Amino acid sequence: MYPYKQLLTLIASCIGLTLSAAGVPENITVTGAALLWRNPADIESRNLFFGPGDEAHEPRGPFTFIEEDLDGTNPKIAVRDPDGVKWKVKLGAEARPETAASRLTWAVGYFANEDYFVKNLEVRNMPQHLRRGQKLVGRDGLLHNVRLKRYLAGEKKVGNWAWLQDPFTGTRELNGLRVLMALMNNWDLTDENNAVYTEKDQPERIYMVSDLGSTFGTGTLTWPMRRARGDLACYRHSKFITSTTPAYVDFHTPAHPSFFFLFTPREYFSKLHIRWIGRHVPRQDARWMGELLGQLSPGQIRDAFRAAGYSQEEVDGFAAVVEQRIGELVKL
Repeated sequence: MYPYKQLLTLIASCIGLTLSAAGVPENITVTGAALLWRNPADIESRNLFFGPGDEAHEPRGPFTFIEEDLDGTNPKIAVRDPDGVKWKVKLGAEARPETAASRLTWAVGYFANEDYFVKNLEVRNMPQHLRRGQKLVGRDGLLHNVRLKRYLAGEKKVGNWAWLQDPFTGTRELNGLRVLMALMNNWDLTDENNAVYTEKDQPERIYMVSDLGSTFGTGTLTWPMRRARGDLACYRHSKFITSTTPAYVDFHTPAHPSFFFLFTPREYFSKLHIRWIGRHVPRQDARWMGELLGQLSPGQIRDAFRAAGYSQEEVDGFAAVVEQRIGELVKL
């Protein structure tokens, strides 16, 4: 008789082909150089409050409802501002952590969406009822605590990329991204959360982790879900580095999903399947990421969380954990 954990592993192997088929990235037919990272020569001067869009692209209303976006698991709508710029509004628990995570990701040279957190958002022509997220609409008709992602002129999503099927496997840059995801406790590293973009008149293909909402919590799919995203107590008490050898480092995140989710097998085994991303990272690449992050000042790190609408106590708490983890990486 197999022990319980061996049995689970056997089951995971048996359904692995099914999961792989369900998560195959879209075909990418665009040619041109593939870019995952650009050398951030200006780390010490980057503005982490406004992020990659800077103050010039900060959202300004009034906004007008376009349509409901039913992609993914979190409620979202599309809106347009007075200048004709389209924005995607994400409601719910991912709004704050995603805003902070996008800034830390961009700060060290990876690509990130232009995300902004808005505490109170008024949207004209809102339908009476949303198919998802209606309970998140306030009695005053306002949307509270939302993330706005700016659609850039000329930018086009051309597909998704897979952690095991990309042009960067084995490179310092991809390994550094694995470390950064572990530092932020991003447990939702399924391929569908990775996107490839092109920009008008530019030959490059931009690779990014386009969904960073499952960060700064437990580091694993858990129940209740509120603990898995933007939960300071859970982030503070979660593990970071689990083991080291002279050559490699293992990180806790993405961790083993809660057994509660065996009731949703596809979700459970998809998360079980990605645990390798935080394992067996070359030690020198992990230290390299720590050295990049170490160029950020305490003020810059706190600005990333201030931009996400956290209280001062939460800002200081999240930043302290980030700083501690950066210190651990630098010492490797």
